[in-house]
Amino acid sequence: MTTRWKTRRPSSLRHALEMCKDYAKAKRNLSVERIAELMGLPDHWALYKWLQNGRMPAVLIPAYEAACGCQFVTHWLASSGGKVMIDIPTGRKATATDVQQLQEALHAAAGAIINLYKGEADTAETLAAIRVGMEGLAWHHGNVEQSAQPQLELGDTNDE
Repeated sequence: MTTRWKTRRPSSLRHALEMCKDYAKAKRNLSVERIAELMGLPDHWALYKWLQNGRMPAVLIPAYEAACGCQFVTHWLASSGGKVMIDIPTGRKATATDVQQLQEALHAAAGAIINLYKGEADTAETLAAIRVGMEGLAWHHGNVEQSAQPQLELGDTNDE
């Protein structure tokens, strides 16, 4: 079974750190030792300790996410502060797949809300589904605004 990384949201800082590690293993075939090496850490045991207790120094979060190739920790930090995080829209034409993914996220959010009120889902799952839908809508909102003056697509576009 393949993991749908774009729709997954962490429920805690420790969960976010674990999700980054799992993403690095699944998508880049990186071990914890290799992640620590890419971060420039002299000892990989420190990274194991931070993953175990969920307490990584904030200054190392960008290096950790860059090594892993995803931003689950940053997403969790934003959402725990009541913010929604989206990639900066470039104004490119949306594909049918982009619109289908948005429709899927909104449908999942509506289904999660219905299931919550029926007592068949928990609050954390429902909030995560709503956040994914809101992030998708916000991205399309920004992309439509930017479409009059599209930008060059520079940088890494991974399938987080």
